[in-house]
Amino acid sequence: MNFKIFKLFLAGASFLSALPSNIEAIRESYQRPPSLWEAPNIDAGVSFHELAPLPLSPPFPPNNPYSKQKVALGKELFNDPRLSLSGQISCASCHKKEFGYADNVRFSLGHNAQKGRRNAQSVLMSAFGEEKFWDGRAKNLEVQALGPIADPTEMAMPLQKLAERLNADKHYQKAFYKVFKTTPITLEQIGRAIATYERTLMPKRTRFDKFLLGDKNALSDEEVYGLHLFRTKARCINCHNGVALSDGKFHNLGLSYYGRKYQDLGRYEVSKNPDDIGKFKTPSLRGVSQSAPYMHNGLFPSLRRVIYGYNAGMFRPKPPRGVDPRDPLFPQTSPLLLELHLNDEEVRAIEAFLKTL
Repeated sequence: MNFKIFKLFLAGASFLSALPSNIEAIRESYQRPPSLWEAPNIDAGVSFHELAPLPLSPPFPPNNPYSKQKVALGKELFNDPRLSLSGQISCASCHKKEFGYADNVRFSLGHNAQKGRRNAQSVLMSAFGEEKFWDGRAKNLEVQALGPIADPTEMAMPLQKLAERLNADKHYQKAFYKVFKTTPITLEQIGRAIATYERTLMPKRTRFDKFLLGDKNALSDEEVYGLHLFRTKARCINCHNGVALSDGKFHNLGLSYYGRKYQDLGRYEVSKNPDDIGKFKTPSLRGVSQSAPYMHNGLFPSLRRVIYGYNAGMFRPKPPRGVDPRDPLFPQTSPLLLELHLNDEEVRAIEAFLKTL
C-alpha cells in the first residue's frame, strides 16, 4: 500500500473510532423533527425554546418598520467615519463583515487609539431580543445604535454635534428627507436608520438550518454527535437555545475580576442590583465560528478554548487580598455551570457542530 494512502487510512480509522459505538442510534434519533428529539438536559427554572431554523427575513418593530430606503441610509451611516469626532472611525471599523460583524481583536481601538474595555460584539442577529450590549444598557437597537457614537472611548462624537454635522451635509439632507419626510435630521432618525440596517444583518442559512428543515444528510456523524452533546451532556442548551441560540439573559461566568485590576461588574453597572454583579448577556451563537475572540473580554482565542473553559465549569474565583470573603457583593458564578467531564473527542464534536451554525 502507498505510504501516504496508508497514513490517510489510519487517520480515517482513528476518526471513526472517536465516535461513540451508538452513533447510528444517535443519528437515527435526530432524523425526526426537532419537536420529537430526545429531551434536552435543562435545569429547573430555565426557559427553554427548541433549536429552530433561521427565518427568511428578520422581524422589525411596528414603530420602526422596514423600508429599502431606510436600510440603504442606515448602511451608509454604519460605514461613514464622519459619524466619529475624528472622522476616522465608523461603526464598521469594529464590526467587520469578514469577522461576522465583530472584531478579530480582544479590544478594538477607538478615538485617539484608546482601547475599549469589552470585546466588540457581533451585530449579526441584532433583530432578535432586546437589551443590547454585554450589560444590556440599551433598551433596544435604536438606542444601541447611538451608544458607540457618543462613547468617548469609541467614536467620541457629541450627539448634538453629530446632528449638526449631518444637517449641514446636502447629501444627508436629501437622503433623510426621502426616508422620513421631515426636516431637520434628528438623533431619533439616525438611530432608527442604523437600527433598521443592523436588523437586516442575519447570517445566511447554513447546513444546520437545512438539517432542521429536513435534510438529514446535511450534517456529518461528528456534527450530529456534537449537536447531541450540545443538547445533553455539555448542557449548552440551558442558555443557548431558540432561533438565535441565546436565552437573552445575563449570567456570571466568573470573569468579573472583582476587586482586581480588570474589574468589570457587567449588568450591575446598569441595574445596581447586587444579584447582577459579574453577569453578562448570553450572545447568539449564529455565525460564531467567524467572530473570535470570545467572551465579553475576548479571553478565549478559539472555540475549542471556550469549550474547554466550560468543560472545567468556567471560573469560581476566590476573593483577592483585601476583599472580605463574606462580602455580600462578591459575585457568584452561575449554578448552571458545572464540570462536564467531556473527553477530547466530545470537545471536537461540539466544535464541529458550532462551525455549522
